[in-house]
Amino acid sequence: MSKRELRVLRVAGGGVQCTPEKREPVVRCRFCVHSVEFYAAGHWIASPARAFCTLQRATDKVDLKLVEAVRCDDTREEGFRSMMNVIT
Repeated sequence: MSKRELRVLRVAGGGVQCTPEKREPVVRCRFCVHSVEFYAAGHWIASPARAFCTLQRATDKVDLKLVEAVRCDDTREEGFRSMMNVIT
């Protein structure tokens, strides 16, 4: 999936519109298998969830208070899915 195909979820009021019916607090995105990157302080930072779910083994710390957007690969609008189910 190319970055152009990813959904970009804008952060407003500490949350993102995860699916048309459901808003989620942005803090949950760091544990979601669909989160790819966070946009903060002018650049994209790899999602901590991806550090566990892919070969990417390290990631910069994400200051969620500064996050303006989240790149998400949830094109089926499944919604939040915890990466804890993947690594256990």
